[in-house]
Amino acid sequence: MTDFFHVRTGSTVEFVDITDRIREIISRSKVTEGICTVFVPHTTAAVTINENADPDVVRDMIMELEKIVPASDNYTHAEGNSAAHIKSSLTGVSETLLVDNGCPVLGTWQGIYFCEFRNYSTPRHLVVTIYS
Repeated sequence: MTDFFHVRTGSTVEFVDITDRIREIISRSKVTEGICTVFVPHTTAAVTINENADPDVVRDMIMELEKIVPASDNYTHAEGNSAAHIKSSLTGVSETLLVDNGCPVLGTWQGIYFCEFRNYSTPRHLVVTIYS
């Protein structure tokens, strides 16, 4: 089963917790044992799994990504969004999750995040495919 959904963001760099959306899609699929792939078909966005209990973790991740890949650093890409492309490649555009008993297998503190690196003006697309 493949499903699609959109995420709208409001900041240049932002992490949006999409864990509940993924749980819902897995539930609707009726797959009890299998694999779920979450894919972001954008070159300036990504998806990651990390702690979702303390919002300081997301703030720290964003802060460090900004240090490693600053918005302006003599990039030559004409669109001016090279930093977003680099952050997307570093973070990754897909995550694979195990599905057990109809639920994604995540650690106690883990959540799934859509990562915005450009503040795109239209909603971002995500593709979720579940295999049994």
